[in-house]
Amino acid sequence: MTAAAPSIAAQGLNGHNRISTQALTSLAKAAAAEALGVEAHDVRADWSDDDGLLALALVSPIRIPPLTAVLRDAGKVAAFGGPIWDRTVEAKSRILSTVTVLSGAQLSRVDIRISGVKPSEGGRVQ
Repeated sequence: MTAAAPSIAAQGLNGHNRISTQALTSLAKAAAAEALGVEAHDVRADWSDDDGLLALALVSPIRIPPLTAVLRDAGKVAAFGGPIWDRTVEAKSRILSTVTVLSGAQLSRVDIRISGVKPSEGGRVQ
């Protein structure tokens, strides 16, 4: 009877892995773009140290219904996920969760500054 060789995962490989700031920034911009309904190239992301954890600061526009459509039908706001304030608060937790799960990085907070609006005919982006 021969003993099976230990699996690679059980051996504890030497070395280290690092995720570059550029990769983390691209991930954060993509997560924010998805949450706010805009293109990733419209989002700015900056990182800072927050007592050993990463703090993410985002500046981005947000997608909204055309104002003329809202005047005709106030329900358009709900179709886009609600008021801008509520959507931004929800986006913070979604972005923090997405970046943490996909990168493994420990984020302390996500700060979002809405820099403008992008009117669009469609409803909420999923």
